[in-house]
Amino acid sequence: MGGFNPIEMPPGTLSPLRDVSGQAWVPLYEHGCPFDDKIFFQVMRNLIRNPNLNSSWLFRADILLEASAPVVQPVEDGSGPLQPRIVQFQDYAIDNILVRKLIPRNTKRDQPLDQTCLLYSWQGMPETLGSASTKSVVVYRPHLDDPTDMPFYHPQVRGIAFYHEWDSALQSGRILVHYNFFDHFEPEPKVTRTAYHLLSTLHKHGLGTLAGYVKRVQHDTIVPQITVQNTYARLKEKYARTLIDTWAEVTDPDKHVFEDLIIAAFLIELWAQIYETKPFPGFVDIGCGNGLLVYILRQEGYAGWGFDARIRKSWNNYQDQAWPTEVTAGQPVLQQRVLLPSIISEAAESIAKQSGDEASPALAAADSILHDGRFPEGTFIISNHADELTPWTPILAAISRCPFIMIPCCSHALSGAKFRAPPPKGKGKSGSAYSSLVEWVTEIGKDCGWQIEREMLRIPSTRNTGLIGRTRSVPFDDIDIDALVARYGGTAGYLENVMQLATTAPRGH
Repeated sequence: MGGFNPIEMPPGTLSPLRDVSGQAWVPLYEHGCPFDDKIFFQVMRNLIRNPNLNSSWLFRADILLEASAPVVQPVEDGSGPLQPRIVQFQDYAIDNILVRKLIPRNTKRDQPLDQTCLLYSWQGMPETLGSASTKSVVVYRPHLDDPTDMPFYHPQVRGIAFYHEWDSALQSGRILVHYNFFDHFEPEPKVTRTAYHLLSTLHKHGLGTLAGYVKRVQHDTIVPQITVQNTYARLKEKYARTLIDTWAEVTDPDKHVFEDLIIAAFLIELWAQIYETKPFPGFVDIGCGNGLLVYILRQEGYAGWGFDARIRKSWNNYQDQAWPTEVTAGQPVLQQRVLLPSIISEAAESIAKQSGDEASPALAAADSILHDGRFPEGTFIISNHADELTPWTPILAAISRCPFIMIPCCSHALSGAKFRAPPPKGKGKSGSAYSSLVEWVTEIGKDCGWQIEREMLRIPSTRNTGLIGRTRSVPFDDIDIDALVARYGGTAGYLENVMQLATTAPRGH
């Protein structure tokens, strides 16, 4: 029963629902289901709280009111009293009432919409159940009285009802999706297509729940979704159009602009947590690529700079001079630098002195653009798809005593060479190349004495794991960095590998 093949109900089909007000509820589609009322309500509650599962036009739902019926008092939502819109059905009792505010992704095109969500259970006489063991209903009722006022993302109807019945003896049931149409209003074809889609989503999630699906990816574990999305919406409205119109790279502007706006929003809200009671110490974006993230954060008032092994075309659009109070005062905030960690350069110099040799040709040639990876204590390190620098990020952060975020992308060893991280140990862990990389750099971070926090970022990329180090599990002085680097493969060939970056074409970031 895994396929989705609903029956379109012919005109005039009678509904099992009787609205005590006399309003007509028209069944549009029916589909059999193999799950009971408990799963039905579980799925519907999740869809109520996450309307983005039904519509890509929506960000989220803010729950304004949640109560057990029938005791419901009007509440203030900032614009006046908020009164739920109640629908009463014959032989049904309302068990729960929620009022949610649907938040669209594009507030320039669509406005938020308040909507009452009602959950009902059967209260009629047992003999009228027929073959069903249970009957259940969920209703969505928008707080609008004129169909022409309805935002794009919501069908132009007065209400939507999901009717579920279940036969426990046969272990089977059915679902009907209904509309309560506005009087004298002829709906467009897309209105019924929306009903089809709503039923499809319910069916899919019901089957997943029945099969024991447990969501593996947990979002918004560090920063609340609402704060990041509100900040992202503000940044998008302020910057997106100009950034896309002036894009200087050959890469897709939509993907990169929206991705970096989301990352910037997350960082802004993360920093609001970390630096709530103390001054922001500045940031550095290692492997900054096109420099867009540095530009957005600086435009928002955060001191910082970034560097990459290659100069990018877009730097001319995002370049400015560092503020007088910054470490790079008077210098460009986007700089061409090759990062040679101090522990490598110091070891190379020591070996050269012991043998009486001069520094290696590669080291001498790169001297003018080398950076030793040491930053002022407390500087927040950003490592966003930094490739060769990803496994170095928690090490550099430990050496300089700096918090960090790293968003792994392509896998490289500490030597800078391409590398397939070993699959993670442990039951249930994925052995994919990306999952292996994430687990490997997480272990490096832990061995550097960091408590690694993980956040699955809401960016348009499958490589969306953010690893944050801001809290220590082991004192800095107790970590033997040289031994740790050796344990994770050493650094032989690092300088030669990263110097090639200065002369090769840049990658996507």
